[in-house]
Amino acid sequence: MSRLEPGLLPMSVGSVPHRDAVRACDLILEHFPRLPTWPQLPKRSFLENMYVQFSEGFPGVVLEDERIYIDRSQDLDQALEALYVAYLQDDVEYGTIAPEYAAGLAEMLDRTLPDAVGVKGQVTGPVSWGLVVVDENRRPILYDEILADAVAKHLRLKATWQEQQLQQLSGQVITFIDEPYMSSFGSAYVSLSREQAITLMDDVLGGIHGIKGVHCCGNTDWSLLLATAIDILNLDAYGYAETLALYAGEVKAFLNRGGIIAWGIVPAGEAIHSETPESLLLRLEQAMQLLVPKGISLDKIVESSLITPSCGTGSLFENTAEKVLATTAEVSRLAREKYGVD
Repeated sequence: MSRLEPGLLPMSVGSVPHRDAVRACDLILEHFPRLPTWPQLPKRSFLENMYVQFSEGFPGVVLEDERIYIDRSQDLDQALEALYVAYLQDDVEYGTIAPEYAAGLAEMLDRTLPDAVGVKGQVTGPVSWGLVVVDENRRPILYDEILADAVAKHLRLKATWQEQQLQQLSGQVITFIDEPYMSSFGSAYVSLSREQAITLMDDVLGGIHGIKGVHCCGNTDWSLLLATAIDILNLDAYGYAETLALYAGEVKAFLNRGGIIAWGIVPAGEAIHSETPESLLLRLEQAMQLLVPKGISLDKIVESSLITPSCGTGSLFENTAEKVLATTAEVSRLAREKYGVD
């Protein structure tokens, strides 16, 4: 499991609304010098949309009129064969992410991180990617057995390539898969079994050799995510902390094997303007206390926790996003001071 000592350190989720990669990286390094994340910049270009960003090279992918889809009317056999050969041979270069798809990654790779104990990257998870990206008939490719498997293989290579690049910055790399659509798991809108979801995510996670995390910004079956090969669970604790306590047995086992909870206690939206660092610290403590009656010691929770925004900030106004990031850092500082964490 994790080799990271989290101790209530702050960490960002991924996206920011800024268009300038230099400014975005400066902002991240200002507030998160010990655990910086390369920033995704969805307002800079459609190529940085979280689904388009990792689509480069996928068989049959079409980008037009700010829409992404997979054209299955093409003969995809040769492209699929190339993907599977790359997967089987662990051809990491197949997963290259060009600078125009991730300007924040390219910029961060040019930086030095003297204060960092680790560096974080992210890819979109296979369940969310497969549900959002559709074929030419607007059918989610997750429901095509061959393409769903190809998505996991493709994203695995993207994650592996990215991790190798980030190792230039830090010996400790944290790679997240972002799965917002896992909040729809179990609903009438998503026809996917528990076993399929775990298999797809574990395929991607299997390409990550360092610390592995998953982020879901809604309510979900947390036991499912905890059953994958993750080291860090990042949840929207501002909105859904009480739901995690419903899975206390799984959370306890996760923490006991070295797992980390990244509490998304800082709202990534307009609610930030009605909160203070102090009010959010109180909310964090209330969230952690929900687990204590279930047999998990507060000391264990504190030593196994990170502080994050509830979600990415890419859709916000810049001033609101900057307040979210600054507040996250301040909540962490107050929490570390209160609990005597260095």
